[in-house]
Amino acid sequence: MRFIVFGRASWVLFLATGLLGFQGWAAVQESASTPKTTSSRKAGAAKSASTSAAAAKAAPAKAKSAKAPPRKPAAARSTSGAAAKKAPAAKTTSGSAKAATTAAKKPASAKTTTTAKKTSTTARKRPATRRPVRRSSRQAWTTSSYADSTAGDEPAGEDPMVRAAAVEALGPLNGSVVVVDPNDGRILSMVNQKLALDNGYTPCSTVKLPVAAAALREGIITKDTRVPLGRRWSMNLTEALAHSNNPYFARIGTQVGFPRLSKYARDFGFGELAGYGIAGEHLGTFPDAPPRLGGVGLLSSFGREIQATPLQLAAFVSAVANGGTLYYLQYPRSQTEIETFQPRIKRELEIGDILPQLREGMMAAVVRGTARRLDDPYDTVAGKTGTCSQGGTRLGWFASYEAPDNPRTVVVVLLRGGRPVMGPLAAEVAGRVYRYLHERGYYEQRALSNPIKLNPAAAVLSR
Repeated sequence: MRFIVFGRASWVLFLATGLLGFQGWAAVQESASTPKTTSSRKAGAAKSASTSAAAAKAAPAKAKSAKAPPRKPAAARSTSGAAAKKAPAAKTTSGSAKAATTAAKKPASAKTTTTAKKTSTTARKRPATRRPVRRSSRQAWTTSSYADSTAGDEPAGEDPMVRAAAVEALGPLNGSVVVVDPNDGRILSMVNQKLALDNGYTPCSTVKLPVAAAALREGIITKDTRVPLGRRWSMNLTEALAHSNNPYFARIGTQVGFPRLSKYARDFGFGELAGYGIAGEHLGTFPDAPPRLGGVGLLSSFGREIQATPLQLAAFVSAVANGGTLYYLQYPRSQTEIETFQPRIKRELEIGDILPQLREGMMAAVVRGTARRLDDPYDTVAGKTGTCSQGGTRLGWFASYEAPDNPRTVVVVLLRGGRPVMGPLAAEVAGRVYRYLHERGYYEQRALSNPIKLNPAAAVLSR
């Protein structure tokens, strides 16, 4: 009776699936009449799958009652339906069964160990690569280029028109402007007194003026001597000053040598107080030995390890302007001090014979070189720019004097800040000072006013 019941069910399945073969029918009968073991499921699935694709539809239904093998990942299940129909179901079922059997034989700890070994092997084969750190090509400046540079100043005793010219020319820039009379050493105005009297700053390319003077004085070069800078390139002093050529001055500075450079620099007033009785003035520094990095070459072209003040540079340029007299700079603070003012000579510099050659390069810098942003249509200006950085602060220098044939004013500008700061901008500031004074008739008024009576004897005694 039991056989008959299962026989009818088998015939119904036979008619529904479309003429099952004998082997497939026997496999279904065996699966229905015997206990469901692992081995019988394997055999039945393999035989039924080998006959037709319809048996593959019956096999998953039977496998639901038993423990199904682990499901494949989503990526494996994404195979198209057409490919799944074409693939033999027997192979898929058999492969899943083998994987399940193998996984059942292996303990959990073995799986973990195998995975760890694979991971460690992969890590050894493919070492982690560090991403390159992207560095900004722009330096982070720590000082603002703009400030109220007149804050804290005490302008008592200054020439009011010169003071107004310097303040207007500097505007919102962070810096200092020092204006000096080169014929007696009187400071006519000092904008941003704190900065002008400070410990000093790297003179940048303005150091090329004393280096050129030393090389000319020692006879190493003349203004026409062409110094080789490459296989097919050379330059003379005029063009080197005009365009602030660093290799040129590194070479001639090395030829002069540090001992002689040090002697001339100290004679020119660097490394000592430039003023006479000026409260709060610092003397700056000049090294006792060449810089460890760069040597005499960088000292001669950039001023490395030199700390110069605007007053020291103004005193030296005044000596260049007046023919070689290095005055003590004086800063009268009252009307009485102005009326009793007497110049004080520090020393006479033996540079009178080489000054015309030096001036030619300084004038070329203003006409066609690094200081061409200076715009003074009223008179000739000779000067030297300087641009460098110190401790996260960009420095812009310009040391100059007007009317080389009849010098009347020396203007030294020092700017501090970030990217906008440079020597050409400092030259532009100086040009505004000169124009302001001309446009308001300063020099005419000064000539008509009572000149200060100088006492040459007193000047000589103050050496």
